[in-house]
Amino acid sequence: MSTVLKGSCLCNGIQYEVRSELGAIMQCHCQKCRKANGTAFATNAAIPTEAFVFISGESLVGEYESTPGVFRTFCTKCASPLYSRRPSQPELLRLRIGTLDSKIEKRPSMHIFAASKAEWDSINDDAPQYDERPAN
Repeated sequence: MSTVLKGSCLCNGIQYEVRSELGAIMQCHCQKCRKANGTAFATNAAIPTEAFVFISGESLVGEYESTPGVFRTFCTKCASPLYSRRPSQPELLRLRIGTLDSKIEKRPSMHIFAASKAEWDSINDDAPQYDERPAN
């Protein structure tokens, strides 16, 4: 049987499934991720766009273009960030894994934009740190 992960927003108005494995989990320390999530970093995993399926609440979804060509998707009722997408990469979403309800075993594999991390934060694990996003 294939992997199905379940997730939802804070108010539970949006419920979704991810019908695939998660890609590499990255912790992004850029200023835009900090502002969008209200914390020191965003924890994201790439997933195929077709693997993300709304179960309920799709009418509550809002988007904000935070950078030209980068759209952040969120619940318009509770403001939970769900994923980001780029029209230049229509096959890929970057899921905010904090919205998952299913338990996962996978752990973050890297820190990106570590050079611009919050001055009050410290990275205390052995995952590789990159000043920017590494080339694939």
